[in-house]
Amino acid sequence: MPRPRHDSELLPAKERMRNAFWALLEDREYRKITVTDIVHEAQVNRNSFYYHYGSLSELADDAILHEVENTSIAQLVDETTDDHGIPSMDDDAVREHWHKRISAAINSSEHRTRLNHMALLAGPHSSPELMDSLRDFTRMTLFTALKLDESDMTLRSDLYIDFAVGGILAILRRWPELREMNVAQTLYDDDIAAMAIGLYLSMSGDEVRDSWKRIFRRRGEDGPADQ
Repeated sequence: MPRPRHDSELLPAKERMRNAFWALLEDREYRKITVTDIVHEAQVNRNSFYYHYGSLSELADDAILHEVENTSIAQLVDETTDDHGIPSMDDDAVREHWHKRISAAINSSEHRTRLNHMALLAGPHSSPELMDSLRDFTRMTLFTALKLDESDMTLRSDLYIDFAVGGILAILRRWPELREMNVAQTLYDDDIAAMAIGLYLSMSGDEVRDSWKRIFRRRGEDGPADQ
């Protein structure tokens, strides 16, 4: 018997089914979730499910993409660039913006819920397919936020994207532990902010070497930058 829901008459069917997906994934392994479970949890009929989705995997992809696109990571990048993906703030301004964004994200119940959801994808109830979707959608969202063309990427920038995605996934794996700590203070530390700025500048191609040299204090140690 489905658990009583207070949003069943208020939220659109797609949103209720996305919510049902996350609630069930928290409760059991993905491979044990069925369409019947989803329609019971969301209090919709099977016709409604198949009107919106062709399969459970389509619902999973929609739920994951919805959370990834609405995190503050992509918004932070978008808010600090112009229409061409060029930084619109200097480093100090971006650091201050980073501090405000991280603090707001950690203290916002909405953003914490999104992090909780995405952390499930890196948890014991997940599957390789769900992790692949999370990785692909996170990568795609970074490309969009940075206004990059994947077909015209240097190897360096492509590797930085993978590095950024890997870091995000690592945080999500540890989120059940981190959310109980004062993680905000760590994440808006100046060194972390400088790293984030440097990573962004590297991916956007703006003064890459100078940015990384400032962060790592490695004057003259690197070889020629690739073009």
